Amino acid sequence: MGAYSEYLNKQLDFQGITDERKKQLGIISKLRGDRDILVYAADLNKRTDLISINYSDLLPISDQLSNLTGKKIDLIIETPGGSGEVAEDIVKLLHDKYDDVGIIIPGWAKSAGTIIAMSGNEILMGSISALGPIDAQLTWQGKHFSAHALLEGLKKIKKEIEDTGVLNKAYIPILQGISPGEIENAENALGFAEELVEKWLIEYKFKNWNVHSGNKKTVTLKEKKERAKEIAAKLCDHGYWKTHARSIKLKNLEEMKVKIIDYTQDSPLNDAIMRYYTLLQMTFGTNIYKVFETQNSQIYRFMAQGIPQPNPVSAKNVIIDFVCHKCKKHSKIQANLEGNQPLQQGCSEFPKDNKYKCPHCQTENNLFKLRRQIEAQTKKTII
Repeated sequence: MGAYSEYLNKQLDFQGITDERKKQLGIISKLRGDRDILVYAADLNKRTDLISINYSDLLPISDQLSNLTGKKIDLIIETPGGSGEVAEDIVKLLHDKYDDVGIIIPGWAKSAGTIIAMSGNEILMGSISALGPIDAQLTWQGKHFSAHALLEGLKKIKKEIEDTGVLNKAYIPILQGISPGEIENAENALGFAEELVEKWLIEYKFKNWNVHSGNKKTVTLKEKKERAKEIAAKLCDHGYWKTHARSIKLKNLEEMKVKIIDYTQDSPLNDAIMRYYTLLQMTFGTNIYKVFETQNSQIYRFMAQGIPQPNPVSAKNVIIDFVCHKCKKHSKIQANLEGNQPLQQGCSEFPKDNKYKCPHCQTENNLFKLRRQIEAQTKKTII
């Protein structure tokens, strides 16, 4: 039986999932030589504007790092990408504190996540791990978009005009909204990302690459720079990768001569990483959209999904406005977080077996996911 099926069968509550996550982080740390571990992960199935790498992530990352006292660290990362500038700040936080930083990618670390990955002294990937083409993300007129896509779109418009001698009127509103400064920003952003990767490969990834594996000759700084430039250019080559969402797998990176540790070759480590990743996805089955955590501490970010936002310290119960998935009728359910709470008028008690029968159509609704969400927000158990 796979780990996912195993955990589903156990029907762990939120605290049970949290305890098991911490246990697996401890196992990973031990197998990796008692290294510190920091997790920076986002739910890739939720809204992109919330889950992307952004400025607000720096404080919780810094906070979690302050809880750690080791000399080496592994960062477990799951992200769709985001701000290259924030990625640079995250890398600085890690390398200012540690001389040895490993990057573990159990799932996806795309775009700016790939930039962070290239700063690792070691990069660990498995069979479902993927990086992505590096592309700067810009904000324009309230929308997030690809710098490469903007420049490519302008090139196509320019070529069409050169070929036909006519400007399609449909392009006029688009061109009127783009200033020369914004075009320059897009070009600078792409160059910035490529330069970061080159710099970090030389400074961190190639730090201990001193001898060629084949002829055993000494590796020169010039050779490190040339290799770094080739890799950075390839990762930024959208003509080759075609789409921003393209997955760059372990084999692709090895073909680019990026040394990757395949953790699936170490059965105990593979088991611990995949168990942690499975539990992380189960955690994201709530309204949590970001997790920052170590073995002994964590910070969550929540999305509002029609559940009241109780004060975790003072909350004694939560009243849920529940909508039946079949008849769409509303009913009130009271989830008690402390004993001896009187049932409020018009409310039904939260069922101990998580099976709630709609009073309007008698359809049975499974509230197990809802239970996890409430327990995640309040850090208390529904009784």
